[in-house]
Amino acid sequence: MPFNDYKTIGEVVKAFQVIYTEANFIGEVEFHISDYLREDLETMMHDGVVDNSEFAICENLIYPVIKEVWKTYKSKFIIWSHQSLNYDEKLSGFPEYILARRSPLGKVVFDKPYFILVEAKQDNFETGWAQCLAEMIAAQRLNGEVEIIIFGIVSNGATWQFGKLEANVFTRNILPYNIYELQKLFAAVNFVFQQCELQLNTLVAA
Repeated sequence: MPFNDYKTIGEVVKAFQVIYTEANFIGEVEFHISDYLREDLETMMHDGVVDNSEFAICENLIYPVIKEVWKTYKSKFIIWSHQSLNYDEKLSGFPEYILARRSPLGKVVFDKPYFILVEAKQDNFETGWAQCLAEMIAAQRLNGEVEIIIFGIVSNGATWQFGKLEANVFTRNILPYNIYELQKLFAAVNFVFQQCELQLNTLVAA
């Protein structure tokens, strides 16, 4: 079934025999936010219509943050937007964003391993996490023999929640972050990217 058919995180946990836990695992790695981006986000939140749809949330609030952090890591990763992720008939669909390794063949190749899955939801974080976890499981299975931690982000633009899938254990970070505390949010996203880079470096060195 497509990712968006899953409505509760319990449904996904039961279907794929994943252990659900909660803990604060997110560290905060300082990130410099440009004045331009800070002013642009503040202008959009104050004067723009940023949350009337999930597409609007993606374009106006989620992608600008992820893209800004990604620039630091662009030599190693590519952000794919609404790219098909298909493992089997139970795990298929189009996540909002996927962070994958930059292929040695060039940026046009959607290359595994997949590290981060991002899901936008207007109001329902329960459904958001059900779909995001299903996407994370698909990414983990598509990675195959490569044992890495898959990170997930669910956001309605204002509030950002983080999770990780390690083997068969899914951990949701207890503490949410929000776009009104930009420095802390960017530090959390930067931490996730840094963890992905460390894992990729380990894979390359192996």
